[in-house]
Amino acid sequence: MKIKDFLHIVDIMEAMKCNTRHSWLSDGRRESVAEHSWCLAAMAYFVKDEFPEADISRVIMMCIFHDIGEAFTGDIPAFLKTDSDENREEDKVAAFLKTLPGVYQEELTELFNEMHELKTPEAKIYKALDKMEAVIQHNEADISTWLPLEYDLQLNYGEKEVEFSEYMLELKKAVNEKTIEKIDESSK
Repeated sequence: MKIKDFLHIVDIMEAMKCNTRHSWLSDGRRESVAEHSWCLAAMAYFVKDEFPEADISRVIMMCIFHDIGEAFTGDIPAFLKTDSDENREEDKVAAFLKTLPGVYQEELTELFNEMHELKTPEAKIYKALDKMEAVIQHNEADISTWLPLEYDLQLNYGEKEVEFSEYMLELKKAVNEKTIEKIDESSK
């Protein structure tokens, strides 16, 4: 890859570090898009024994790149994101992919298509973990950072995405138990 192209990509990755998400961290600051993606990739690595049929390296790639569109659009919380926002982000990703040198363009275009279709075990694992990371991070943050709608959203977010796997269903159940504990503690 030409140095100029490489440095352009690094600039975009840096935007992922600068753009913050709706989520807060346990230390009281907002989480960046890059921090979310990094945590998600680490989560994928640590579930590889639960999914021996899956190519976890591919799942990790999905986790790393899934929010690249937010380098261009910023984060829009799921409960506010419209179809128009989704389309704009997809257009930005498609435009970015077209700027990549041959093999990178081909590989990442295929990866984004796979993530969008959600038919492979790898795409399903990535998507379930993406939802669970958001809920887990909310549980890590101080409850004072939660919006009123998030009390219910915490318990429902990702339900559909975890249905494909007994392990993911158990994870959702455990995360929901932590959510309920957190809510109960805050009302004392």
